[in-house]
Amino acid sequence: MHVVLFEDDQVVNLYPITIGRPAFSISVGATRLFNLAKQLGGVVELVVRPHLRSILREEAPYTWTPKDGERKGPILFINARTAPHYSLFKAWRDLTTCEYEQGGYIRSGAAVAAALVNDPRLLPNQEIGCAQLQGILRDLALPEVETQESIPLLERPSDAIRFHLRFLNENLESRIATGEYVEIKDGLFVPRDETKRPKIDEYFVCHTGNGPVLLNENVKIGPFCYIRGPVYVGANSKIIEHAAIKDFVTVSSTCKVGGEVEATTIEKYSNKQHHGFLGHSYVGSWVNLGAGTCNSDLKNSYNEVSQETVAGKFPSHMQFLGCVIGDYSKTAINTSIFTGKTLGACCLCYGFVTTAVPSFVNYARSFGQITEVPVELMTLTQERMFLRRNFKQRPCDVKLISDMYELTRAERQLANEPLSL
Repeated sequence: MHVVLFEDDQVVNLYPITIGRPAFSISVGATRLFNLAKQLGGVVELVVRPHLRSILREEAPYTWTPKDGERKGPILFINARTAPHYSLFKAWRDLTTCEYEQGGYIRSGAAVAAALVNDPRLLPNQEIGCAQLQGILRDLALPEVETQESIPLLERPSDAIRFHLRFLNENLESRIATGEYVEIKDGLFVPRDETKRPKIDEYFVCHTGNGPVLLNENVKIGPFCYIRGPVYVGANSKIIEHAAIKDFVTVSSTCKVGGEVEATTIEKYSNKQHHGFLGHSYVGSWVNLGAGTCNSDLKNSYNEVSQETVAGKFPSHMQFLGCVIGDYSKTAINTSIFTGKTLGACCLCYGFVTTAVPSFVNYARSFGQITEVPVELMTLTQERMFLRRNFKQRPCDVKLISDMYELTRAERQLANEPLSL
């Protein structure tokens, strides 16, 4: 089967998460939509915003492009904003076995969540842009297909947290069912390959009454750590001594995590090594949280928390909601992030974070200082961070930082506002 993962025009509403990554690469419930699509077999084609194409060609060269020949039918289109969970396979099966000769589509609200086109000749044999693809699917006038499985889409940044809580147990159980992991203690799973088992120090306490704990390849667990499932820790990550990792936490690969973490997703190559609380939050890649950084995830009134972004305030449908932090951002020691706040990409935060933070700013609002971070400084910072991980900065990495800067230029109006706490 030919699978097309496509970004639609609503993907910008997921900023800052999607400034520098396609929506199908967001980790939700320890799973990425891209990885689920690969399990369908066949080839995968990616339709993304123009500024992401060059870096995807470097990182996913095995995906289909027009130079590989004509598309082979049937073609399954999957909206990149789909919240990844293993029950999606049932919905996609309902679509691929529908009775309509030309194909069909499944709706999620007003958006197309998935579509099937049986005849490849209905599509141009060339690279298709996001807007062009939406027009093609609309013009085909495919019939709507009924399915018993819902396909929820990510609408706002807080949805990455909300659906993470909803699907983590299901996704972990599905991973365990593949047989790639072995249970070494009640509810504690590690890779079946003994050479890749995690290193666990003494006095480790693991509670799995509410969900499993899955430790992937070469994970290191320091002494006196407490983990309460459901929890997933990705390959080559380290849990620092005395850490408390509790309830619905996903730590992606090559991270260092300490202190108290609850109901949170931490993407690849990010560090929260020191003491401090992080709860009901989403942390992007290459983020560093300074010692003592804490966030609030519950209002004193116990009301629903509003998600506050630079685009405005939006309902989160959550009583507990912490922060969303974009890629490459940093916090200084003892930074305090108020409930429901969003920190953009490539921003540096100090003191009290009482408002949404635009991308590419030095944010010291409580000290009366807000300035723009030069793109040259972030490019140099990226190079230094990569070297610490033995990565060589590529031209496409430099261009991505530059493109992110231009895409978020309109956000940086906060410094003209009066200070408020």
